[in-house]
Amino acid sequence: MNSSLLSLLVLAGIAIFLILRLRSVLGTREGYEKPPMARPAPSETRRRDFEVIEGGPDRDITDHVEDGSESAKALAAMKLAEPGFSVSEFLQGARGAYEMILMAFENGDLDELRPFLADDVMDTFESVIRHREEQGLTIHASFIGIRELALESATFDRGTGVGEITVRFVGELTSVVKNADGQVIEGDPNEIKRQRDVWTFARNMGADDPNWELVATDG
Repeated sequence: MNSSLLSLLVLAGIAIFLILRLRSVLGTREGYEKPPMARPAPSETRRRDFEVIEGGPDRDITDHVEDGSESAKALAAMKLAEPGFSVSEFLQGARGAYEMILMAFENGDLDELRPFLADDVMDTFESVIRHREEQGLTIHASFIGIRELALESATFDRGTGVGEITVRFVGELTSVVKNADGQVIEGDPNEIKRQRDVWTFARNMGADDPNWELVATDG
């Protein structure tokens, strides 16, 4: 055996040894191997995180009623019917409406009351005001403020699109009743009294008219 053939055999033996050594360290790949899953782009990760936040409770609702309650479901349905509707903004409006309606009633101002009251409520208020006038009585009142305001309940009629929200008020005011001679027959102008009312407001959600009507009162 010449020297060149001997050299080839030695090199071949070394190559076989190295291949076997590498296979024992790295292992082998056999059959079909799934390609590595692509990692989501940073924007996709942020989008999923945002969707999780968006899918959480609506604080505009859960700040005022229990999450998952019938009232919460009704308020959510109102928002679907009218995306711009805000419970917090409604309650701010109800605060102003309470003062306006209460003082218009005390002062016997029917014209100011009429746009904001349902017909049957307007009839009741008007009857009381007319009765006072027939007796020659006048009321002198000053509104101090609202001590408490809370959303009691809410309902939504999907058939008619009418939403109703009931609010509890505790107002503070001074009030005296005077007879035809101007004499005080009831109340004290220096005494602040609290008045408790539970009022229900209604509106056709999605309608062009943004005003809510007072449809029921319960003192």
